[in-house]
Order: sequence, then structure tokens, then C-alpha cells
Amino acid sequence: YAYENTIYKNRLLHMSNKFIFLLLLLPFFGCKKDDDIIPPTPETAMYFPPVADTAWETTSITELGWNEEAFEPLLNYLADKNSKSFMILVDGKIVLEAYFDGHNAEAEWQWNSAGKTLVSATTGIAQQQGLLNINNKVSDYLGSGWTSEPIDKESLINSRHLLTMTSGINDSSELVIKFNLTYLADAGTRWSYHNVFQKLMDVVAAAADTEYETYFNEHLKNKIGMDGYWEEGLIFTIYHSSTRSMARFGLLALNTGNWDGEQIVNADFFNESVHTSQDINPSYGYLWWLNGKATYMVPGGQEVYTGPLIPNAPSDMYAAMGAEDQRIYVVPGKNMVIIRMGNASDPLNPSFALSGFDNELWEKINAVIE
Repeated sequence: YAYENTIYKNRLLHMSNKFIFLLLLLPFFGCKKDDDIIPPTPETAMYFPPVADTAWETTSITELGWNEEAFEPLLNYLADKNSKSFMILVDGKIVLEAYFDGHNAEAEWQWNSAGKTLVSATTGIAQQQGLLNINNKVSDYLGSGWTSEPIDKESLINSRHLLTMTSGINDSSELVIKFNLTYLADAGTRWSYHNVFQKLMDVVAAAADTEYETYFNEHLKNKIGMDGYWEEGLIFTIYHSSTRSMARFGLLALNTGNWDGEQIVNADFFNESVHTSQDINPSYGYLWWLNGKATYMVPGGQEVYTGPLIPNAPSDMYAAMGAEDQRIYVVPGKNMVIIRMGNASDPLNPSFALSGFDNELWEKINAVIE
């Protein structure tokens, strides 16, 4: 890579050699192919990268008035926490793009449960096309007997319950087969993070009369220029893509489902997605996590914790959060999207949200942006 600033070059050469990085902090840096980087423009309107190629405009730390001295501690922290990639967008433009541990811009990585938000968006698209209604019974699309619950209890479950983790289905097994889908509580009365949300993919497929991935590719992925694919495992169905594709979806989310003037996801549906969806866990929307609420619950238990999900993060932030700390942070008040992909930040303490990673990371981010 070529660095235009000697002071930064010397400083960065002394950083750990366990990762590679590229910082798009123009005018200080430049380190991707010329045809991939578009010089920043004075325009302040929201920017969307072209769907058909890899070009993506950047903006400089000088324009943003950020603290350049805090970037190195942020990058060191990310490297120490087993990250593979990290991006910050402001107004749609790249401010920071970093890769670690041999990862690169073309490499794909798993979203884990952050990909639930893709399913949420796809469900919203199917609803706006009149193919389904999230308030209708799931059995309207999958047929009666898709669970092992008594029929009167199964009939209480609609797609909105799957979107909000309130189906009431027994959550003792993540293997989503009929035998395991037994009754635990009436739909809408219990919040529990459970893999049964995957039945939404079947609902969309049945409503659209096509394979879920075919529908997803046509109506979401290809519309915003994403790469990637769904991998169906025995238990989990997980999306894989490049970091930039995750950032594209984050940018769509920042703009309430709109991509460069085209409303990909109905705005009303998307707004519902990123607001409290039920009164049991106020920090959960339609498969999105919400910051700034009075209490929150986490996967694997029924305990209610006091305070916001990530105290150091902006209160208006909503997030796609997956195992091993896959993250999309969306901050409307700052027109900002932040992406983190990688291995678990702390393999010995991987507890979702309670591991401390998100809060520590936001402390480092805040030192840069405030």
C-alpha cells in the first residue's frame, strides 16, 4: 500500500503484523485500486454506491472533524479482538475500511444471526407485494400441522410472532423440525430467542411460490448490488458475503428500506422493524436489536436486564447482531453505518451482549467520532 502521510506511515508500520488493513481516510490515505475509489465530492446528500460495480465514494476525517489520533487504538483493539473486517460509512461514503488476519475486500464471511435482518426485510418485501400478511396465521401459508402443538395453539401463531420472537414454541432445541416445535406458551405472551424464525423463509417461499433464495436474490440482494449466498446447515441457515455487501444492507437500513430513490422495503414496515415490537423485550424489533431502551433480554434465558443494550452506543442505534460478534450498527442521528465481521472477540466469554465487546468497541469508536 502507498501512504501519502509520512507520520502515519511510520506509526502504522509499527502496528501488529497479525493483520492487514486499508484505511480510506482521504486525503491522508489511498490503498485500493483506482477504479474502486471515487474521490470525495462536496455534496452532502446521501450517497449510494453503484449496483453494477465496485466503485464507492469516500470522505475524509478532516471533513468530519474526527480525532485521527484515536484511529490506531481502535484498529489495535479490533485486531486484538479477532476481527476480520471493519467499516464505517457516513452519509453512505466510506470513512474507514480495515481488514485483518489475511482477510480482504473480496473475501466472504458468515453473518450468523445478523442475517435474521435479511429475513425480516424479505418478509416485508413479500408483504408489500401483497403475497402475505404478517398478521395472518403461519398455517395459512404452511398448512395446518406445521408444529407439534395442539391445533388451537398453533393457530395463534402468526408471522409477526416469528418476527418478534414471541411464538411461544418450546425453545429447548434449535433444530427446527416438527417434532421439536412443541407448545410452551401462547403466542405473544413469552419472548424467547429461537431458531424457529427460519419458518419465515418457508412462509415467504410458499407465498411467492418459489425458492426463498430465488425470491431474496431478485427482490433484495440484486436490487442493492450485494454478493453472497445462503448456506443451509443441519440446524442453521446462514448468509455469507463480503464486508461491503453487509455495508450495502446497512446503508439500506439507514435509509429505511430506500435505495437511491427506490423503496425496496416498505418504509412503514421497516420503521416497525426498528421500533419496539412487543412489551416483553423492548430492545427487540422485527429481528433487529434496539439500543436506548429501559430494559433488555438476551438469548438463552428469561432474565430482564436494566438499562440500554449497549450503554456507550447512541440511544437511537439499531443493530443486526450475530454470534461471534458479527455486527451491523445503524445510527440514524449520525447518518452512520458500522460493520464488524470476524471470529469471537473473546472465545472464552462469548455471551451475547453481556461479553462487554460491544460496549468496549463503542468506547473506542466514540473516541474517534466525538
